[in-house]
Amino acid sequence: MDNFEKENRYIKAKQRVEEEKEFYQHLVVYILVIPFLAFVNYWVDKWNFMWFFFPMIGWGIGLSFHAVKTFRWYPFLGKNWEERKLKEFMAEEEMQEKRWE
Repeated sequence: MDNFEKENRYIKAKQRVEEEKEFYQHLVVYILVIPFLAFVNYWVDKWNFMWFFFPMIGWGIGLSFHAVKTFRWYPFLGKNWEERKLKEFMAEEEMQEKRWE
């Protein structure tokens, strides 16, 4: 393995660490803000209308998508789908170039 490949792996690993760090920061803020909103909701109208559920659900959906992207959970396409597609398109292009030579 050459030096360029090692450096490339290091850069990718560093990017993954940054993505995970951002996700956990997002999660901590969610965990702190939602109970605060629930408290404000209770303090203002004593659970007559539980409006804090709306931001909790919406933000929770956004947090879920962030987790899927960060931890690369691809239930429908598989883990290496993007890499396989790139290789497939590159192979097709290579075949077309050979055909025109």
